[in-house]
Amino acid sequence: MINIGLAGWGDHDLGGNKGKLTTYGSHFPIVEVDTSFYAVQPQRNYAKWVQETPENFGFIIKAYQGMTGHLRGENPFAGGADEMFEAFRQSIRPVQEAGKLKAVLFQYPPWFACNKGSVDVIREAKARMGDVPLALEFRHQSWFTEDMRDKTLAFMKREGWMHSICDEPQAGTGSVPIVLEATNPDMTMVRFHGRNVGGWVQTNEANWRDVRYLYDYNPQELLEWKARLLRLQEQTRELCIIFNNNSGGHAAGNAKTLMSMLGLDYEGLAPRQLDLF
Repeated sequence: MINIGLAGWGDHDLGGNKGKLTTYGSHFPIVEVDTSFYAVQPQRNYAKWVQETPENFGFIIKAYQGMTGHLRGENPFAGGADEMFEAFRQSIRPVQEAGKLKAVLFQYPPWFACNKGSVDVIREAKARMGDVPLALEFRHQSWFTEDMRDKTLAFMKREGWMHSICDEPQAGTGSVPIVLEATNPDMTMVRFHGRNVGGWVQTNEANWRDVRYLYDYNPQELLEWKARLLRLQEQTRELCIIFNNNSGGHAAGNAKTLMSMLGLDYEGLAPRQLDLF
């Protein structure tokens, strides 16, 4: 099974009611929630989103930035890591209880290098999250160097992490190569970040986030991924593909093109137009 969706639902022009999850759910079967990275969302938000989506719709929820080492400044949770992780787990309960949670994505930062301390951090996160399905994405190249690649993948398999495979600019140590290997038989993720090499490293600019994900995949690049996905599908029950190249409005179009190339026609999506009678 291959499911394709986008990062967020508010930035995409899908023909009418831009920014509405109900509209988004008529086009795609999954979505990545990225607001959860910036703040632990109130439980009522997730309950609302569950109600606004079709029965077989799925959510991938990004872990809060304090849980992945991105947080700058003081932790807003007075009780530290215990309170932070528990608050996050409680917040996503409506999605989990509705059977709509595909995974919580732990995307670690570009400075999170492969060493024993980092491995301990990952193990602690896994233990704190309990029975929540988890996906793991690295941004530091050291995890997939020639001498560490197989060890990293073996570790993820032993610990039960789903692999979040990246298509991203190859811009030094703060980016990872495409590693086409599933680490969990149930699900594997692929996230398309674009290939804007210059924008990827320009973090000193005020609008660096907009520039970083500014990229439009061409048909040949997507055809190459079609072949990769068909091979990867043999290793895992479900593939969840997320297009994160939102800056220039290309994500939805690229996702639709890939869906067409793969011959995907999803059933059970929300109706795009209500019948008159």
